Amino acid sequence: MVQAKVAAMKKLINDPQDVVAEALLGIEAARPEVRVDHANRIIYRRDAPRTGKVGLVSGGGSGHEPLHGGYVGLGMLDAACAGEIFTSPTPDQMLEATKGVDSGAGVLHIVKNYTGDVMNFEMAAELAAADTGITVESVVINDDVAVQDSLYTAGRRGVGVTVLLEKLVGAAAEKGRSLPELVTLARAVNESGRSMGMALTSCTVPAAGKPTFELAEDEMELGIGIHGEPGRRRVPLRSAREIAEQLMEPILADLEFTSGPVIVMVNGMGGTPLIELYLMYSEVAKIMEKAGVTAARNLVGNYITSLEMAGCSVTVLRASEEWIELWDAPVNTAGLRWGI
Repeated sequence: MVQAKVAAMKKLINDPQDVVAEALLGIEAARPEVRVDHANRIIYRRDAPRTGKVGLVSGGGSGHEPLHGGYVGLGMLDAACAGEIFTSPTPDQMLEATKGVDSGAGVLHIVKNYTGDVMNFEMAAELAAADTGITVESVVINDDVAVQDSLYTAGRRGVGVTVLLEKLVGAAAEKGRSLPELVTLARAVNESGRSMGMALTSCTVPAAGKPTFELAEDEMELGIGIHGEPGRRRVPLRSAREIAEQLMEPILADLEFTSGPVIVMVNGMGGTPLIELYLMYSEVAKIMEKAGVTAARNLVGNYITSLEMAGCSVTVLRASEEWIELWDAPVNTAGLRWGI
């Protein structure tokens, strides 16, 4: 009997169990503007905590780089907790990060709406209040219009708006805004943005050693999540123009975007080349123009990924002139850098 041949996993790793720990060593070696607590797997802004500044903490499973660790630095996060691949950090990690960035002005937790992240950040906030007296507030991001519930969530998933929110709230924190002001801003940003994604291929979690799901050569998954969880439906592969329409239609139907400028992000899932992402932005821009939506700012590239998955997502954020100013404010992180 002839057995089917299984393709070997091809990744630049040593041991699948050591990927996160060894990647953190590389981050420490490559990025002098941050410091790494290897015992707790936390990336800190090197000058944190900063006196009088609200501390911003986020985190989640690894495998979505540059999210979240790549957004630690001037103008964005003060700390990010790294969980195992596609696995939430622990409450102890989040508590340690909270204590590490507190300067007396309070700490804001920025949480994507995944069950483990929400539960563990809640526990960390409770522990911080009980053990240290730190004032902690949390904002949960749930911008994905693809599905209401998934394998990982109760309610909509938190995806692309996370990047834009961390930038806007990070800029406001640099200006010295209070914790209540930052909470109000973060909730408003979350409510003003929508995202939708798709996949051409699965990704392979190193510890699993095989693709999370299988797609035929002539299929794509519409509405995919960033952990490879199922989307709205599996459909025949289409042209970039048709894919852009399938991503933008539910976004534009879910929220009104014509009353002012927007920030739009065409994001790669990790395995799609920039030439294709720019082609997709061209199609998205045509759809926005036809719908009367004006893009004031944009991002095109890999900003919230799913390992080596091929595919993309689109995020559209309704933005005021004040938010555009916050967007343009200086930022110096591995994932975003301008105005320095």
